[in-house]
Amino acid sequence: MPAVTEEAFRLVGTPRFGGILVVADHASNRVPDDIDLGIDPALMDEHIAVDIGVAGIAEIMARRKGTAALLGNVSRLVCDTNRTEVDPASVPEVSDGRPIPGNLGVDREARLARFHRPFHAMLTKLMEDTPPALTLILHSYTDRLATEPDVLRPWHCGLLYDNDDRGARAAFPLLEAEGLIVGDQLPYSGKIYNAAIERHVESEGRPYLYIEIRQDLIVESSGQSEWADRMTRICNRVALQLA
Repeated sequence: MPAVTEEAFRLVGTPRFGGILVVADHASNRVPDDIDLGIDPALMDEHIAVDIGVAGIAEIMARRKGTAALLGNVSRLVCDTNRTEVDPASVPEVSDGRPIPGNLGVDREARLARFHRPFHAMLTKLMEDTPPALTLILHSYTDRLATEPDVLRPWHCGLLYDNDDRGARAAFPLLEAEGLIVGDQLPYSGKIYNAAIERHVESEGRPYLYIEIRQDLIVESSGQSEWADRMTRICNRVALQLA
């Protein structure tokens, strides 16, 4: 199936009932031409604007039969679809201590209608039309936040969840068996930033795995390929355990 590209999202691969669906809502640093965030363009390549490396992982995974990937198609600074609509951070005025002056006084309703709702509507459609055996919610993170430079996040990947920890508990030993340092992600968790899991998976009892990978491990294409293979293996095993 050819990729489907809309302003708010890209769909790569062919969704399949009982397959794997990868959701990477922070996969892009794109800013539409009619939006000016008012920040240094160099910041658009940093973690405040995009989850570095996840687009490559998701696209590689979606080359396999039975796996599809839904990727956000604008920067999280334009509209953060991993926040609820009522959360001010869905159209952030500050991100990791960096002011986003172009979002001050913006028409939030218009921004949400343009990006947030179409992304979630597509995710709802995928869940209902071709329910996956497992949804992989894929993010990446920096080892140090600018606002907390003395707090090191040293693990290779972190697992997030709200009330349903089945996927995390199934994946934890599988990741450790590959020689990885794994932890519950800090300083935030799936109990705080949970728009996707609460709305689309936990509320419906659907199996999911929510993981963040340390971005320095997946900056290069070699790391993305390694993690795509790893996540395919682990997702298939987790899906079998949770079936």
